[in-house]
This record gives sequence, structure tokens and C-alpha cells, in this order.
Amino acid sequence: MVVVRHGRTAWNADGRFQGHSDIPLDEEGRRQARALAALLAAERFDAAVASDLSRAWETAATIVAGRDLALDPDARWREMRFGAWEGLTWPEIVERNPALADASAVAPKFYTPAGGETFDEVCTRIAAAVAALDARAHDGARVLVATHAGPLHALLRVVLGESEATALGVRFSPASITRFALGPAGGRVVELNATAPQAAS
Repeated sequence: MVVVRHGRTAWNADGRFQGHSDIPLDEEGRRQARALAALLAAERFDAAVASDLSRAWETAATIVAGRDLALDPDARWREMRFGAWEGLTWPEIVERNPALADASAVAPKFYTPAGGETFDEVCTRIAAAVAALDARAHDGARVLVATHAGPLHALLRVVLGESEATALGVRFSPASITRFALGPAGGRVVELNATAPQAAS
């Protein structure tokens, strides 16, 4: 399974929490998506799935353009829902929620946004999304998934377990590639948070 994080958006550039807000790629994000498409051009994919939010969908559509391959939307691959925090930067969130002053913006398992999801809930839906892919994929099938940083962290926990996922300490870059080898006995990470030279911000 080849999992890509979407390219950059204006809210990424501003450090704003996006969640389920449907923020499109900016011009840099579209350039990053084209660089990803070039990097993956020689690879075979038997199925392609994307979050239905436009930033992930457009990234995936750019990668599969020109291929005889359907791109399927799956809302389970959406970003974590951040509720009242969407559109805010971390300093703005802390200003409204002083109890978070000592928390990390990139440790969602330690907070639940008002009107949002818990990280455990994200992990549950990502596990279901992976099971759905497993059910339709034949042995050796290569699947492309386009998603967001939160689901990628959840996927690491689903595949590796919490302690190993946490130990990686990764922050997923826009337009990055993470590869997983999945099988009946479990899964492993083959490549983590790689970017095309032209895709790096």
C-alpha cells in the first residue's frame, strides 16, 4: 500500500488546523502533486482510494491521471475532525483553551477538540478503511491511498501498535509517500515520509 499525504494548502502554509474543512491545494500544493505523479509514474497500481476532501482528492487525481484506473472516494480517509479549532493556529487554540499551554500541537491523542474527534475514533475508522481495502484487494495488489497527516498517524498505530508508532516521532510532510507491506501476519513500514526532490517545500 502506497499512502500519500496531500500537497500543501494555504492553511498548511499558515499553520491552521484544517480537519474536515474542505481547503483546496494552493499553487505550491499543485506543483507538489505533479512532482508526486512524476515520481510514481512508473509504478503499477491496481486500485486507488482518496479522502473525499478536495486537497487529497486532487492530489490523487493528479497521480492517476492518464491511467486506466478508477479513483474511489472514501470519507473514512478524511483528516481528523477538529471541530471548533478548524481555521485556527495552535497559538489561537491555546489562547482560547489555556489548559493546553503545555500540550503539543502534534499530539492529538492527548486532546479532543470541542465538536471534534478523539484520536482513538480516527484510529477506529482508519482500521475499518484498511479492512475494506483488504477485502477487495487480491494477493499482491498495489493500492494507492491519498489522505492526510492525522490518518497517517492513525495508520501507523493500526499497523505497528502505539509504542512503535510513537517511537518513530515522524511529522508527515505535504506530498509525502509512506509505503506499507501488509499481510495476514501483520504489517510493516517500507518507506516513511519520503518526498520527491521537486515536492519538498
